[in-house]
Amino acid sequence: MTLKRFLLLFVLTPVVVLSSAFSLFVSWQKPQFQNNLELYQTNIVLQALAWQPEDQDGENVAAIRKSILGENPLQDATEQYNKAFISVKTSLDKAKQELGKLRSQDITAVTPPKPLPSDPIETKVSKLDQQKQLQQTVTQQQKLLSKLDLRLGILQAKQGQTDQALQTWEKLEKISNSTPNPDLIETARVLSGLWSSPPRLLPNAQKLIQNNLEGWFRSTALIQLYQLQQRQDAVLGIQAAQQEAAAEALLKFVIIGTVPTFTAFVGLLLLVFLLGQRLVKGKEALLAQNADRTWSTPWDGETILQVFVLGFFFMGQLLVPEILALLPIKHSSSNIRFEAFYILVTYLLVAAGALSVLYVSIKRFFPLPEGWFRLSLRGKWFWWGVGGYCTALPIVIIVSLVNQKLWQGQGGSNPLLQLALESKDSIALGIFFFTAAIAAPLFEELLFRGFLLPSLTRYLSVGGAIFASSLLFAAAHLSLSEIIPLTALGMVLGTVYTRSRNLLAPMLLHSLWNSGTLLSLFLLGTSNN
Repeated sequence: MTLKRFLLLFVLTPVVVLSSAFSLFVSWQKPQFQNNLELYQTNIVLQALAWQPEDQDGENVAAIRKSILGENPLQDATEQYNKAFISVKTSLDKAKQELGKLRSQDITAVTPPKPLPSDPIETKVSKLDQQKQLQQTVTQQQKLLSKLDLRLGILQAKQGQTDQALQTWEKLEKISNSTPNPDLIETARVLSGLWSSPPRLLPNAQKLIQNNLEGWFRSTALIQLYQLQQRQDAVLGIQAAQQEAAAEALLKFVIIGTVPTFTAFVGLLLLVFLLGQRLVKGKEALLAQNADRTWSTPWDGETILQVFVLGFFFMGQLLVPEILALLPIKHSSSNIRFEAFYILVTYLLVAAGALSVLYVSIKRFFPLPEGWFRLSLRGKWFWWGVGGYCTALPIVIIVSLVNQKLWQGQGGSNPLLQLALESKDSIALGIFFFTAAIAAPLFEELLFRGFLLPSLTRYLSVGGAIFASSLLFAAAHLSLSEIIPLTALGMVLGTVYTRSRNLLAPMLLHSLWNSGTLLSLFLLGTSNN
C-alpha cells in the first residue's frame, strides 16, 4: 500500500464509519414502514366488507367473508388503528424531545459574549438542518395523528360506540386553528355533527369528507351525510360504488394474501427437503454443492476496504448526495414522477461511482482467476434463483416477526417503499420498478455477492464469508429495523450464489423479491383511494 492510498483510507474510513453509524442512529428515531403497510392492509379489508355477490346464498357468502376477512373485521381494524396511533405518538414524542434538545443547545450557545472557537459554521448549519428535518417530522406526525383520530372515530361510530367516537373527534376540535391542519379539524367537526344526537349538518360537509377521507372511511361518512339529507339516490350511488370497490378489493386481498402464502409454503417444503437431503446424502446433497470451495483471490484486504470505503459508502453516502444537494433542484412531494426519476438517477450515479472504483481497484489483477463475476445462461441458475426466492420467503417472514417484537415499530425503513405505496402514477411506478427490480439487483449482486463474498473467502470459510457479506449488505441499507431481515435475505442470496457459482441466480432471486414487494405495494396503494 502506497503512503497516499494509506492516508486516503486512514482518513476516509473513520468518516464513513461515523457517517453510517449516525444514519443508523437517525433511523432508530423513525417509525417502521410496516406500520403504514398494516394500515393499508386493514383498509383493504374494510373496503371488502361491502362485498355481496348477486344470486348467492346469504349463509355461504357470510361464511366466505368470515374465512377471508375474519370474525370481527371492524374490531380488528380498530385495534390496528389504536396500535398505529400509539406508535405514531411515540415517534412524535421522540421527535419533539430531540427538537427541544437542539433548541436548548442553541440557547446555550448564544450565551457567551463571543463565538466559541470549537463551534464552526458547519456545525451550526448542520444543527439548523437537523432542526428543520425534525420540525418537518413533528408536523407530519401531528397531521398523521389527526388523520388516525378521524378514522378511529368512524370505526367506533360504526360499532355503536357513538360517545367514544365523539370524544375522539373532540380531541381534534379542541386544537387551535393555528395548527397546520385546519381542514382536518373542520372535518372532525363535520363528523361529530353527523353522529351527534340530534345531528348537525355543517356547510361544506361533503367537500371536507371527500378531500380528507379515503376509501371505506369516505364512503361511510358520505352515506351518513346523504341519509341525513334524505338523498336516497346519492346513497344508492355510493353503495353501488362500494360494491364495485369491494369486489376489486377482495380480489386484491386474496392475491396479496394467497400468492405469498402459497409461495412461502412451497419454500418451507423445499427447505425441509434440502435440509433433509443434506443430512441423508451429506456431501452429495444440493446444499453441499460447492459449499467449501473458496475463490482464488489475488487481492488483499486493502482492495476490499478501498472498494467499499471509497467506492460504495463514500460515493454513495457523502459525495453523490452532497453534489446533488448543491444543484438548484426543488423537490416536491406532489411531483411523484420527478421524485421517482431523481431516485433512479441518484442510484445510478452511486452504482456508477462504486463500480468505477471496483474496476480501477482490480484492473491490475486482470485476467482474473476462473469463477470471478461469472454470468452464464447455461446451467441451473434459473432454478437456483426461483428456489432461493421460495425458501427466502418463510425464513425472512419468521425473522421479521421476531424483529418487529424487538424494535416495537421503530427503526426506520427504506423511503422508496412509502413512495411506491402512495404513488398512483403508472410512469412513476415503472421508474420505481426499474430502480428496485432491475438496477438494484444488478448493482448490489455484482458488488456484494460478485466481489465482496468471494474476496472474504481469502480470510474466512465460505459460510463465514456469506454471513459477513450479508451483514454488510444489510447495514448498507441504513435502517436499523431492516438489518436482521436483510441479513437473513443476504444469507440466502449468498448460499444461492456459492452453490450455483453464477451471478444470474442471486440477481434473479433479488429481482423476484423486490418485484413481489412492489406488486404488493401497488395493489395495496390502488385499493386505498
